[in-house]
Amino acid sequence: MTYGAPCAAEVELAERVVAAYPAVEQARFVSSGTEAVMSAIRVARAFTGRDLIVKFAGCYHGHADHLLVAAGSGLATFGRPSSAGVPEAFTACTRVLPLDDEAAVAELFGREGARIAAVIIEPVPANHGLLPQRRAFLAALRALTHQHGALLIFDEVISGFRLGRGGAADRLGIAPDLATFGKVIGGGMPVGAFGGARVIMSRLAPDGDTYQAGTLSGNPVAMTAGLATLDLLSRESGWERLENRGAELEQLLAPVLAEARFPVHLVRVGSLFWLSFHADGAPRTAAPLTADETARFAALFHALLDRGIYLPPSAYEACFLSLAHGSAELTQLAQALREALATIA
Repeated sequence: MTYGAPCAAEVELAERVVAAYPAVEQARFVSSGTEAVMSAIRVARAFTGRDLIVKFAGCYHGHADHLLVAAGSGLATFGRPSSAGVPEAFTACTRVLPLDDEAAVAELFGREGARIAAVIIEPVPANHGLLPQRRAFLAALRALTHQHGALLIFDEVISGFRLGRGGAADRLGIAPDLATFGKVIGGGMPVGAFGGARVIMSRLAPDGDTYQAGTLSGNPVAMTAGLATLDLLSRESGWERLENRGAELEQLLAPVLAEARFPVHLVRVGSLFWLSFHADGAPRTAAPLTADETARFAALFHALLDRGIYLPPSAYEACFLSLAHGSAELTQLAQALREALATIA
């Protein structure tokens, strides 16, 4: 099942990634999204000769020590700014900025631009709720990093090969210097990958001086699953069908949410969606929920579970449609949601 050495399917899947994703000329496989991000940051620091990494509050990039600060996912769920067990020295080279704030990014680059190796962002943040960003904000990141000699890293562990063949980068028309990918490219198997321009990736050993390795990386079972997944998506118009599924769900849920006795908003990007309980509307930044809003979500979660619908148990987690979901399942969700909302004060 694994040889600890390259296999033919690894080469073929890498060719698919390179052909599909903007600005990726070489790719390397790892075993998880966390590993992909760790490796991309290491090669970014080697390529630029700089130490500082810029991330955004609410964006989750795996559980590497230096990125577990103001993260989303489980940290958002439990209301913790960072994880125990991470010394301050490990995050000393990490700078955290708010999403959707060009002025804050420009100010930081004005102060420390010569020390910044890379800016990393989920182009479609989906770990502190679903927080679609303005294209102008992401374009500003692209311009500032280019101006100051830093790299732009798109963390597409969730969005890559899910929102489209070329991920969020293709959807937005913005090409990063490096990108990271996750389980989608392995058909759900434990797979990650990172890639970018050949001149950057050439810093990796054995050609370059930046070490990265993994015995299970690129194993033939995961690579074969990934090839089968991408073949199916291409052959059966998968990305178009997923977009249509999302649009159908949005149409079904609009009248249901309009009847709710408290604020609840649907946020959708392609086949990703999120029910926002924020009273002020769906946010673009990492906004905490109040105690009342959190309690309403908890009540809705259990009311839906009683009706055969299993949402993520955290109010900050996004939902994922798949090609296994048809009109019958979407209608079932809409009906169950209408009934569940009616039970909540």
